[in-house]
Amino acid sequence: MSTGAPQPPPRQDPMSGRQRVQAWARSAGGAAGRATAGAARAGRFLAGQARRASRAEGAGESGLSRLIELHALNAAGDAAVAISLAGTLFFQVPTGEARGQVALFLGLTMLPFAIVAPLIGPFLDRFAHGRRWAIGTTMAVRGFLCWVLAGAVVTESVWLFPAALGVLVASKAYGVTRAASVPRLLPRGQTLVKANGRISLAGVVGAGVSAPLAGLASYAGPEWSLRYGFVVFALATIWAIRLPQRVDSSIGEGTMVMGPDSAGTGAPDGRARRPRVRIPGPVAYALRANCGPRWLSGFLTMFMAFLLRENPIDGWRSEYLLAAVIGAAGAGNTLGIAVASLTRRIDPRVTVLVALAADAVLALLAALFYGLVTLVLLGLTAGLAQSLAKLSLDSTIQQHVPGRVQSSAFARSDTTLQSAWVVGGFVGIAMPLMPRLGLGVAAAVLTAWAAYVLLSRPAVPRS
Repeated sequence: MSTGAPQPPPRQDPMSGRQRVQAWARSAGGAAGRATAGAARAGRFLAGQARRASRAEGAGESGLSRLIELHALNAAGDAAVAISLAGTLFFQVPTGEARGQVALFLGLTMLPFAIVAPLIGPFLDRFAHGRRWAIGTTMAVRGFLCWVLAGAVVTESVWLFPAALGVLVASKAYGVTRAASVPRLLPRGQTLVKANGRISLAGVVGAGVSAPLAGLASYAGPEWSLRYGFVVFALATIWAIRLPQRVDSSIGEGTMVMGPDSAGTGAPDGRARRPRVRIPGPVAYALRANCGPRWLSGFLTMFMAFLLRENPIDGWRSEYLLAAVIGAAGAGNTLGIAVASLTRRIDPRVTVLVALAADAVLALLAALFYGLVTLVLLGLTAGLAQSLAKLSLDSTIQQHVPGRVQSSAFARSDTTLQSAWVVGGFVGIAMPLMPRLGLGVAAAVLTAWAAYVLLSRPAVPRS
């Protein structure tokens, strides 16, 4: 019988709410675990695919795959450094002050390196038995300097530019040492053009994967992307030491010289000397032609970094404009690598000249019709021309230089091209920030250089 008195609510189990929370937590944890496991499986799958690609066509047996993987790590570390220093040097200080800092950096550090760079090749020729340790040293030095830079960018220390110099020099030294090592790891039946193309493509992939990670780290501060670079270069140091021992071998190799031929059969003390071979005419011609695209690369890197900040186009932010031009250059470089097989069916002498002429034409068009479209086309052409010209140079060295001196030839050609980049960068930073003037000067320089290269081309021997 109801008495009309209010009935108390039904008693709830005090553990039911806790149990629901626990059940939800277990469900969420399970979902997170499944997502983590899925990401891990995807990562292992991609890593496995990349490793299989690097080991294809005999690269695994010859040891070239390790050099391919090492170059991917090298590009990943360089990308982290570039992202951190780009914001520090270009976008966080007034334009005039930033130009003064970078001009000082180029004038006092990069230009002397252009004088020192030609010494790296002869040094490697003399101490070729230590290439693995030379490559490892360039990685270890950059790792240490990344850690130094991480503190310098926060405290605005005077060590910022000296440490940045060290990273740059070590990066260039790595390029020279790697070029001299590739012929020792070449798989049987594979050309140097294809091997260098695969190494370059690995660098593109490494930079492409690393750049977003470094960009995310830089949101916490530029020092964090540099610390990420430190970890990458530490891994690269281990990878360098694990390269095959034949990288250190110099048996049968000789030295490429600019002067007259010399057999070099013996030294005054009776010790055997490495044979010395004069650089062939076709190689000298291809090397001269390559200096034009490499000069333009250095010029655009420095000039556009400040030009787009000072003269933005149609209200675009300077960071986006610079990213568009750099992205176009990267796409052009990748496209050049992708069509490397076609260049083997084209006369390399024609390819290097066409690449140089294309750079001159696009620089002129960008000067006359300054705008986003022409700048993107210029970046695309510059990347494509530099890639095709370099692969043609590699093919020319392979065709005209004896195998015993190819390591020396690659080392010396790389130092020459690095010097051309330095000169172009110095001209770019010294140029007034006037788009038509700067790009017009670049077009004039490239046109004059193309005329010089065309007039100095070697005569084709009659059959």
